[in-house]
Amino acid sequence: MFPREHAFRTTRAALSYWLLPVLLVPALLSGCASSPSGAPPPETDLGPAFTERYQLGAGDTISISVWRNPELSVSVPVRPDGFVSAPLIGDVEVGGKTPEAVAEIMRERLTAFVQDPQVSVIVTGLASAEYLTRVRVTGAVQQPRSIPYRPGMTVMDLVLEAGGPTEFAAPSRTRLYRQGHDARDVDLDAVLRRGDLNTNFQLRPGDVITVAERTF
Repeated sequence: MFPREHAFRTTRAALSYWLLPVLLVPALLSGCASSPSGAPPPETDLGPAFTERYQLGAGDTISISVWRNPELSVSVPVRPDGFVSAPLIGDVEVGGKTPEAVAEIMRERLTAFVQDPQVSVIVTGLASAEYLTRVRVTGAVQQPRSIPYRPGMTVMDLVLEAGGPTEFAAPSRTRLYRQGHDARDVDLDAVLRRGDLNTNFQLRPGDVITVAERTF
């Protein structure tokens, strides 16, 4: 074999060795991304999606910054009535609002005093977070409870934490209250006695379950 032909074959073999993984990897990844039948992978229930933005509450502390106006920039606590006091514009209701919404309200009010104000609101203290991240069960249960939320908790979990319904309860008239939503009926009797989980809803932070009492 001539030296030139030998060198050509050696070079071609080396290129094949290095290019083979480059060509195979996309094909392997494509095969892994789809199921053998070509159907999309099944959806997995991961519980409630926490997409809601943080809402300010009593006891939180916020830092209000007005660009190029340091005299208007302050750090203030949210009062029990849900208001804060800010320079020039006075009291502003912030309870139940996101920091972005509060910044926009303040920006609009400051336009009467400052040309094109740029306002930012940052939460620096989360005193109300403990309240917002708990779940509660009240009414005709053995021990009304307020406990920290755990991912995956259901109505049944919380009621059992409270010792279950009392002998005076009307469990079929249980209700689940969630901020910003209509109350939902829970047939607790069906959940506990018959294993019917249709109303064994997954909980979210801040939820309140009320077990009704029987009327005599």
